[in-house]
Amino acid sequence: MSGGTSSYEGEPGVLSAGKRGRNLTLLCVSALTIMSGATISASLPGIEARFAGSQGVELLSRLMLTLPAIFIALLAPVAGLVADRFGRKRLLLASLVLFALAGSSGLVLDSLPGLLVGRAALGVAVAGIMTTATALVGDFFEGAARDRYMGFQAAFVGIGGTVFLTGGGLLADVHWRGPFAIYCLAFALLPAVLALIPEPEKPKASPRASAGQGDLDGSAGLLGLLLLAAGLHFLVFYMLPTQLPFYLKSLGFAQPSLAGAAIGMGQAVGVVAALAFPRVRARIGRLGVFALGSAALGVGYLGLGSSQSYAGILAATAITGISMGMTTPNLSASLLAIAPPSLRGRLSGALIASIFAGQFLSPFISQPLIRSWGYATTFSGAGALLVAVGVACYWRRSLVAARGQPREDTA
Repeated sequence: MSGGTSSYEGEPGVLSAGKRGRNLTLLCVSALTIMSGATISASLPGIEARFAGSQGVELLSRLMLTLPAIFIALLAPVAGLVADRFGRKRLLLASLVLFALAGSSGLVLDSLPGLLVGRAALGVAVAGIMTTATALVGDFFEGAARDRYMGFQAAFVGIGGTVFLTGGGLLADVHWRGPFAIYCLAFALLPAVLALIPEPEKPKASPRASAGQGDLDGSAGLLGLLLLAAGLHFLVFYMLPTQLPFYLKSLGFAQPSLAGAAIGMGQAVGVVAALAFPRVRARIGRLGVFALGSAALGVGYLGLGSSQSYAGILAATAITGISMGMTTPNLSASLLAIAPPSLRGRLSGALIASIFAGQFLSPFISQPLIRSWGYATTFSGAGALLVAVGVACYWRRSLVAARGQPREDTA
């Protein structure tokens, strides 16, 4: 893309103040998405107590966390289509407003159905935010600059998770409605988005794209494999936040703070890993990063399955953080590398949908296995499978490299 507001940022160099502001604003927008569900997790007991007389309150109160993921998975592709046809910036601004209003609706709504409608609307907003943010990265960055930005983005999301989840817990100690106030932070980002995020120029559509076929240049099979890998990765990865608290309780570590600290250990390592992502990606290629991420998550899960001490659990979750920090930016960077400009929004939406579909399905897949095999065996089995996937990715990378293809083709 050339000229206008859509010029790429390529190799490292001195950035103008406008581009630095644009990049920082995009990073802050990305950090918001971590709040889509877990920020109010500490409020769930208070919500259940407030509506104790309501039918099905046990299930409905827990649905507060998972309901946004359903709507994100369903509507991210629609958001991508809207972004491609009508522009990124307008959708991003509308999504931020909806995010703030829907997210903070728990401050005033006083019924379970009302709260659930607010959470559903929040999922719609997050679908718009995540899809446009990913597409804008493709519009504004290329090559090494894109990988570097993706690493910073994953780090910001990790830091945001730590800050927002901790803040949500503290506010929940005051009142169960407290964590809903955090969503109002989206209002503070609106002026920055208005002033600093330009609307990229629309690329000229090719005849195939005009006919609705798009132009993936033979990459449709790779795209399908990438979307499948994203869904499966997050299906397995979300065993950690959904099952670890119960696993720790079964081991005799019942305090909720211990589960939070263990998951937080992975997040902290994930931030460091995300910052290292561009250098690792440049050295071992995209397939190499997928191999490393799968193997790290597998080794961490094997550690969880074999540990009987809390120190062992902490060490295992720390190892999983390597996967957290490497795999997510690698998925986005790999998608943007094959997505033509005219399809970036739609393909970004498809990636977001795959990720959140995996998150939503995770407890439905893992719970029956845990019921049959137990926590330790299920974590160990998933770990062994992930290590095997990592070895397969590394073997594939080595095979492609032996054929003399460029490193970029090892993705």
